[in-house]
Amino acid sequence: MSATHSETAGRAVPGWFDEAKLGVMIVWTPAAVPAFAPLFPAAEAWEQMTEDEAAVLLRDGLPFAEMYLNQMHVPTSAVAAHHAERHAGVSYDDFAAEFRAGMHRWDPHSWVELFAAAGIRYVVLTVKHQDGFLLWPSATPNPHKKDWQAERDLVGELAEAVRAAGMKFGVLYSGGLDFTFTPPPAAEDYENLPAAIADNPGYAAYADAHWRELIERYRPSVLWNDAGYPAAARMDEMVSWYREQVPGGVINDRFGPTPAGSEEELADFATLEYQRDYATDAPEGRKWESCRGLGSSFGYNRQETDASMPDAAELIHEFVDCVAHGGNFLPAVGPTAAGQVPWIQAQRLLALGWWLKTNGPAVYGTRPWTRVTGTTGDGLDIRYTQSPDAVHAIVLGVTNRPEVELDVRAEPRAEITLLGGGSDPLTWEPAAHGIRVRLPETPDAQPALTLRISPATSVQPASVQPAVQEAE
Repeated sequence: MSATHSETAGRAVPGWFDEAKLGVMIVWTPAAVPAFAPLFPAAEAWEQMTEDEAAVLLRDGLPFAEMYLNQMHVPTSAVAAHHAERHAGVSYDDFAAEFRAGMHRWDPHSWVELFAAAGIRYVVLTVKHQDGFLLWPSATPNPHKKDWQAERDLVGELAEAVRAAGMKFGVLYSGGLDFTFTPPPAAEDYENLPAAIADNPGYAAYADAHWRELIERYRPSVLWNDAGYPAAARMDEMVSWYREQVPGGVINDRFGPTPAGSEEELADFATLEYQRDYATDAPEGRKWESCRGLGSSFGYNRQETDASMPDAAELIHEFVDCVAHGGNFLPAVGPTAAGQVPWIQAQRLLALGWWLKTNGPAVYGTRPWTRVTGTTGDGLDIRYTQSPDAVHAIVLGVTNRPEVELDVRAEPRAEITLLGGGSDPLTWEPAAHGIRVRLPETPDAQPALTLRISPATSVQPASVQPAVQEAE
């Protein structure tokens, strides 16, 4: 197992994780039955809100459909109003019963076929979210709710199908917040949910038993905890044991403070969520992963439309930006109650995979170059990545001319090719902006194109000079 250049607490992060670049999170819970949450406002509107306005929005308009159980107990929330209007007299337990009864319809191979076509390298299944429902027949059932788990071994079936397709398998578990131990609402202000973490000896033993069962039974390559972890569970001891059981496994940084120190000291990678500025937000000196729902919710939300989701080009640009800055990208799908990945989500994953069929060499196994960002001569953004033998210039958008100017300097020995454009070298020449590369033809309107410059030692960032000097 090779190791990446990134290290955590002196321990090299397993190389497969840094090289994978693209995973997928699956958030499938009983909340997929009502499948409702209000949509999040546009970024511009959110940024203009006052702190008080933002707090009210997060309390009443939380956009995460998987948090339906919490929100239906917040009297002023949009979910509470929706529930009173559409599901009067129905409890969340009723949703769970319907969800459990329909699990026989689920086909794990349909998910895996989609993920493989999307170019995904690892799959992280939410095996227990904050409603506490388990997606596997655990030997440690919920002590407060009968039948609060699947009879069918959904985790095992998906793990087997994922690995058969050559992908890694991981599990996501809400370790710190479980509404069967801490009745909802955990907090009316979502920002204060960590203060409501269940931290009693009974829950600590329950969570620890689950993690150990998941590790022994499914050997997950990723342990993805969420919402913190009870200190009494001695997460540091469990992590040490996990590393012995699964030497190539990785752990995220959301287990929370432990008696041995901070979660950063025990984790293999940092977790970002819905980040918009990787240049500012990405942690330095360690491996990280950026997660987000394909819309404003992680779980299935019937309110989502094409307009509330990034289009294919926007998603590809965000993915490329993430990878160029050194991260892995983890978009989330929220299947329907019957286990179908909604069409508007599948479309976006398939577009990502189609783009990767051509441009994957500029993504998989790469690392950040000397300079991450740049611009073409006509103002298009560029993201640079590096592999052992080449530098890749990924142009976000497409010029309407059969040439593109990159803000780099290249030695005469440099060879430039267009990924997907055949193996013939392209002609290029120095230009005021850096170098001007002649393309085989005017490209079609695709999300991004990639120019490969080899060898990597033949290219360096340009100190761009203005093309036209202003008059004195």
